[in-house]
Amino acid sequence: MNIKKGDTVKIIAGKDNGKEGKVLEIDNKNRRILVEGINIVKKHKRPTKQGEKGEIIKIPKSLNISNVMLKCPNCGKGVRVGHKLNGDQKIRYCKKCQAPIS
Repeated sequence: MNIKKGDTVKIIAGKDNGKEGKVLEIDNKNRRILVEGINIVKKHKRPTKQGEKGEIIKIPKSLNISNVMLKCPNCGKGVRVGHKLNGDQKIRYCKKCQAPIS
């Protein structure tokens, strides 16, 4: 997988197209990703106790991983990611500017 927790990503499809955010969680099995401040939906919550009121809460929902691109810290654009060996360790790099991505 090219995207890791803590990376900054750019949204390329959907209602939040063009926005950027930090990756909070990744679900590899279902190929879903949770991004901070992106894809916020309203959920109606029932009252759980007597005398309590119901409320509407805002929660982030996950996106399909194909709808995001990694943002390069060097060139600041959404980029494709390459992998290469640097000595005995594998590093990610930006395909546009060839800069390593930590």
